[in-house]
Amino acid sequence: MPEVKKQTTVFEFGYLGFCEKAQMSSRVEVIPQSAYDYLKSLCLCDDSESRFMRLRQVDSCEVLQVKNYAGVIFTPDGTQIEVLPKVAKNSDDSASRASLLMMLKSLKQFRHLQTNNANLAENKIPLLEVFISQFLASVNTLIKRGLKSDYVLKEDNVAFLKGKLLVGKQVKHNFINKHKFYVEYEEYLQDRPVNRLIHTALVKVKGYSRSANNQKLLQELLFAFADIPLSNNVKNDFASVKLDRGMKYYEAPLAWTKLIIDGFSPLTLQGKSNAFSLLFPMEAVFESFVAQYLKKHIISLGEVSAQVSSKSLVDYGNTPYFLLKPDLYISHKGDIDKNNDIVLDTKWKLINEKNSKRKDKFGLSQADFYQMLGYGHTYLNGEGDLVLIYPKTDVFSSAFPQSFNYEGGALKLWVVPFDIQAECENRIDLSCLNIGLI
Repeated sequence: MPEVKKQTTVFEFGYLGFCEKAQMSSRVEVIPQSAYDYLKSLCLCDDSESRFMRLRQVDSCEVLQVKNYAGVIFTPDGTQIEVLPKVAKNSDDSASRASLLMMLKSLKQFRHLQTNNANLAENKIPLLEVFISQFLASVNTLIKRGLKSDYVLKEDNVAFLKGKLLVGKQVKHNFINKHKFYVEYEEYLQDRPVNRLIHTALVKVKGYSRSANNQKLLQELLFAFADIPLSNNVKNDFASVKLDRGMKYYEAPLAWTKLIIDGFSPLTLQGKSNAFSLLFPMEAVFESFVAQYLKKHIISLGEVSAQVSSKSLVDYGNTPYFLLKPDLYISHKGDIDKNNDIVLDTKWKLINEKNSKRKDKFGLSQADFYQMLGYGHTYLNGEGDLVLIYPKTDVFSSAFPQSFNYEGGALKLWVVPFDIQAECENRIDLSCLNIGLI
């Protein structure tokens, strides 16, 4: 069997395998057996960690199918599996990677991502190396501006008196050596919590980066932190971090440090093997990206709210049950009539506007339509406009020309695409609702 690479790229809902049949299949990405066995063991666990993959059979071969997550999967044998968004499957890897990075920037913990870096588009830099390089760049800028020092309280048995004499310890340690002084004093050092944490993060990424450029810069940065110890208690150090006046330039490296030490992402696979993954649930990423875009670009209307949760489906004995939480809610300024408000929901699914067969229903979900009906009756009093937002693809490139009308026609549901491609300025068309965008 030919040698299998320890770094591969697959798209969402793609297949991973290791056997000879997998190597013969054009639909399966081959990974080392040790990596496959590790991921399979996670998949068969009852833990929530197993939700990012499932066992399948493809072309008479057992495989693992990645679910609706994107990012990087690590295994203990050093294998790195990059998972890219499905909506960019027909694009090259670089375009898909750029789209994911752009969407991730909408998440609070990734606000420091620099997505306009031309180097990302020109070179096929793996996601992990992108994150590491941006962390290193922020630390490099920090060092150029100067590491901040602080007064650190110390105890020591010294040959001269300084600071405060600790009488109890003086008697205990220097009963015979009377020429010594056991004292407590303050020293102005770079040994402060924020610097210890950044040093710890640098050491951690050193074990994961395979980029020669990143490793070279890492060595230089670690040399600058040589006199600063590693953090012995990460939790306490984070709690003790205090960015004083004039330390705003610490914000970016500290934000990256927290991500790195916490495991990079909401879903981690840390265990006895010390392997972890950098995976993002694409529904949440897409929802956050759309919300941020609309809040920034909608004009002449009112407030755009995300994750509204003021209504429930039913109540029992004055207790609400089954909270209804539409992703987005647009309320008109100064308008008391809720019928003029708009409820929007994002769906990270692929639909086909050209396939109108009765059986397929464009790939739309009946459950989604029932969900929107509940939103319409509770938030809009059964009258007004609802919007389902799906990612734009080659087979869904424009909004449905007509609305889906619930019984009576007072409640209308519009289906529109959202373009996540990096160079697109007008990402969504809401002209059907007379909404202007900037």
